[in-house]
Amino acid sequence: MSEPFLAEIRIVGFNFAPRGWAFCDGQILPINQNQAMYSLLGTAYGGDGRVSFALPDLRGRAPTHLGGADDPITQGQKFGTETHILSQAEMPAHSHGVRASSAPADATTPGGHTWGVTSQAFYGPAAGLAMASGAVDANQSGAAQAHQNCQPSLALNFCIALQGLFPSRN
Repeated sequence: MSEPFLAEIRIVGFNFAPRGWAFCDGQILPINQNQAMYSLLGTAYGGDGRVSFALPDLRGRAPTHLGGADDPITQGQKFGTETHILSQAEMPAHSHGVRASSAPADATTPGGHTWGVTSQAFYGPAAGLAMASGAVDANQSGAAQAHQNCQPSLALNFCIALQGLFPSRN
């Protein structure tokens, strides 16, 4: 394999960073020991720019291309979330109605999705008792509970070259 460019990022399928490489895990490096790398990355990924700078942190993230005029995504910008709580404004108006009948129930499962009257307890206490309070929920905003928001993924490691050829701009 050819010598990498300094600050080149590669995806690897093993669980260690090879010699001359580091994981893209956001670690802070001293500028005085990594001047060439700092000249390429600057403080786009963190650090104070006086004595330290940071490597990119790609743990749990998907890389994306820089945006253009219509989509101003900048280098080092972090965006997105692994979980999301829906707000009332994000949900279309809807309801989860319950259909019931005063006719006697004739099956243990509601084939027509309608509850009926019974004097027998098929699945629990005797008839005539109150329903469980959570059986029908009027909350339309997800009860402030987050849901997973991750795209289908495969866990791999991103490594960045700490040694290599300094890339020319031409």
